[in-house]
Amino acid sequence: MNFIDKPGKLRGFEKNIRVEKVSRRSILKGLGITGGFVLAAPVMSRQAFAYETGAGKMPHGVVVDPRVFVAVAPDGTVTILAHRAEMGTGVRTSLPLIVAEEMEADWSRVKVQQAHGDEVKFGNQDTDGSRSTRHYLIPMRQIGASARTMLEQAAAKRWGVPATEVKAVNHEVVHSASGRKLGFGELAADAAKESVPSIEGLKLKDPKDFRYLGKGQISIVDLHDITTGKARYGADVRLPGMKYAVIARPPVTGGKLVSFDPDAALKVPGVEKVMQVRGWPWPSKFQPLGGVAVIARNTGAAIKGRDALKLTWDDGANGKYDSVAYRKELEEASRKPGLVVRQEGDADAALKSADKVVVGEYYLPHLAHVSMEPPVAVADVKGDKAEIWAPVQSPGGTREDVAKTLGIPEDNVTVNVTLLGGGFGRKSKCDFALEAALLSKELGAPVKVQWTREDDVRHDFLHTVSVERIEAGLDKNGKVIAWRHRSVAPSIASTFAAGANHQAPFELGMGLVDMPFEIANISCENPEAAAFTRIGWFRSVSNIPRAFAVQSMVGEIAQATGRDQKETLLALIGSPRIVKPAVKDMWNYGEPYDSYPIDTARLRKVVELVAEKGEWGRQVPKGHGLGIAVHRSFVSYIATIVEVAVDEKGKLTVPRVDTAIDCGTYVNPERIASQMEGAAIMGLSVAKYGAITFKDGKVEQKNFDDFQVLRMDESPLVTNVYIVPPGPDTPPSGVGEPGVPPFAPALTNAIFAATGKRIRSLPLGKQLEA
Repeated sequence: MNFIDKPGKLRGFEKNIRVEKVSRRSILKGLGITGGFVLAAPVMSRQAFAYETGAGKMPHGVVVDPRVFVAVAPDGTVTILAHRAEMGTGVRTSLPLIVAEEMEADWSRVKVQQAHGDEVKFGNQDTDGSRSTRHYLIPMRQIGASARTMLEQAAAKRWGVPATEVKAVNHEVVHSASGRKLGFGELAADAAKESVPSIEGLKLKDPKDFRYLGKGQISIVDLHDITTGKARYGADVRLPGMKYAVIARPPVTGGKLVSFDPDAALKVPGVEKVMQVRGWPWPSKFQPLGGVAVIARNTGAAIKGRDALKLTWDDGANGKYDSVAYRKELEEASRKPGLVVRQEGDADAALKSADKVVVGEYYLPHLAHVSMEPPVAVADVKGDKAEIWAPVQSPGGTREDVAKTLGIPEDNVTVNVTLLGGGFGRKSKCDFALEAALLSKELGAPVKVQWTREDDVRHDFLHTVSVERIEAGLDKNGKVIAWRHRSVAPSIASTFAAGANHQAPFELGMGLVDMPFEIANISCENPEAAAFTRIGWFRSVSNIPRAFAVQSMVGEIAQATGRDQKETLLALIGSPRIVKPAVKDMWNYGEPYDSYPIDTARLRKVVELVAEKGEWGRQVPKGHGLGIAVHRSFVSYIATIVEVAVDEKGKLTVPRVDTAIDCGTYVNPERIASQMEGAAIMGLSVAKYGAITFKDGKVEQKNFDDFQVLRMDESPLVTNVYIVPPGPDTPPSGVGEPGVPPFAPALTNAIFAATGKRIRSLPLGKQLEA
């Protein structure tokens, strides 16, 4: 495959794929905008940034302008814009809270407003990659500090005193010498006339003076509306004259419509029209698959109409895709040499001379996102203008793609972001919004396109299927002297361009080439694997299969040497050091390595902390077992201990989970705990049930009856979360995604401790049955 030289034209994980013919407009050329500034490169000085991040390298960089993000009303109400999408992480609360903290605003007098899609105005808006806090902690502080400074300057001018004599305190500006006070509302008009201060001259609050950040005492701003049913999700949008649509899409990726008979569908009460929807040849990024749309007066009628359609499809080249046969192909590939992506020492020679070689071959199937809210979008296209309402993770990217698809100026597209009922990476892909836009343009009326659960399962951008084969060579003392890891999996790059049979650098950097163990001879290989369906990022992405393989192998080495799991793990991690793998184009989650190195001291710390707090080695009842695993992903460090109980019939329960996380500087510890709890539930769900399979090119599952997710009564009974206190100069790192990868290997290591059965293939299925 060919690559382009300007990955900045792509978004989020996309920009690290670098696939030819993926059209993205250039990063904003001019850095200056009226009333503010945009950073298109990480140019902030060390005086303002205690550390640098990859924020400036994202499309449209960072906007640090209080006039864009903050408004103060005469009554003192402070409105702060949230430019990232809310899908359960709390980001719609956390980012404005940072501004309020630095501004000295009283949170009870703050309103949060969701920003629409406009990256020229707001900066990058991709809510993925666990980047929001790590990229925006300092910029949001700077916005708040700028607003505070402007209020202080306005007060000082009104009183005729030096600005150094006044200070903002809890929604007021105070002149300490005279005791005079002015509320933010009283100063709003004058403050708006002040110049935005330079970043270099800003003075940020001392963290010891924080009232909100790090305290965990502020609930999410949407909590009341969500719990009382008032929150607005995509399916709640209603427009005058709106039509309702569902679409019959090709059952095989890349398939085409041959013919359709609409007569029976048109006889369904409420159905108004049946029409073909344009599709794009696969692979086509996020463009619609095409098919036949049924337009009706309500969604129920549209679904019944679709059920009545008579459709003939040409399944195309992917019509023979079969999961069972493909697994065998991946396994065979894993047993042969592949593209070497990391090499240190001579692993081949060390394996040949080893006293013992432990081999593990691990399999994980495709996974569907099945966020509780299926994809949905409303579009209203009038002439050369379009307005979209949708639960999208990338409103800026959606805006760009809608404009390109409709052939209209991007400035003529408005994307309104609703709450997301879960995302997990699925809603970074805006195919459902593009479908609505195309239909609205054709019909000349507002249209809601609603996906059913069956649509969601069968037409997802699936998490990749993977075989991970690890060979560990041990000397006569049980020390690991050689490590060869072959990872075989279709790449996300295959969604963007044909012929992408090797994984992209960002996938290789998720637990393969960045493996941190202190081993003299290492070889990481990536044999070819073709894709036969749409592949996309899923919560934690390739870290899930890699952590499962690597941490399962740790358990197997412990078994082979008769040693404790935890001690084996710490021995493999080795001495406290900064790991610098000999890898070309090393992926580090888009972050500068100086700010976010692979630090084994931090990795060891979370292992030791969870072992202490989780009482590693404690006595457990018969049929119970403890397992441990650790993984660095999204530049955070997570260690997990799982306790399992397996009864005589093989029924599995999880009485207790303990997780330690080092995510650097953090904003809201309550949200961190909730994300780790959610990761335990999702990790257990993936391990027990997660599997999408194919037969004759078609997804065999359709709904929660055959693609199960964890039920409430199966969830871990207790999940304890321990947050490592950050150092004074430790930058923030990811939270939303990194809790998932270590769960499955900790679970299967615990299953081995309880039963003696080694699980190398997920989901568990019937492997534990007697």
